[in-house]
Amino acid sequence: MDAVRTCIGCRVRASQEQLIRVVEVSGRLQLDWNRTLPGRGAWLHPQVDCVAHALDRKQFRRALRAGELDDSALRSYLTALPAKVVDRTMDQS
Repeated sequence: MDAVRTCIGCRVRASQEQLIRVVEVSGRLQLDWNRTLPGRGAWLHPQVDCVAHALDRKQFRRALRAGELDDSALRSYLTALPAKVVDRTMDQS
């Protein structure tokens, strides 16, 4: 059975493999790709909407139980994420 976590951006539960983990290291948000960094983690879908929503609502402070955090690494990741494109070429509806 896969571990289930809640995305702090959209509040939807998903398996751990579908989400990315973010941790706080020395006052900075850091993406934990291998899910091995120590400490409390916050989970997100790797989608522009979820990351932007979590940053705008300052969900990381609440989820990580931390004060002010440097979110520059996460904002640069956000700009690198492609916008979700829906391909409807085979859609029959």
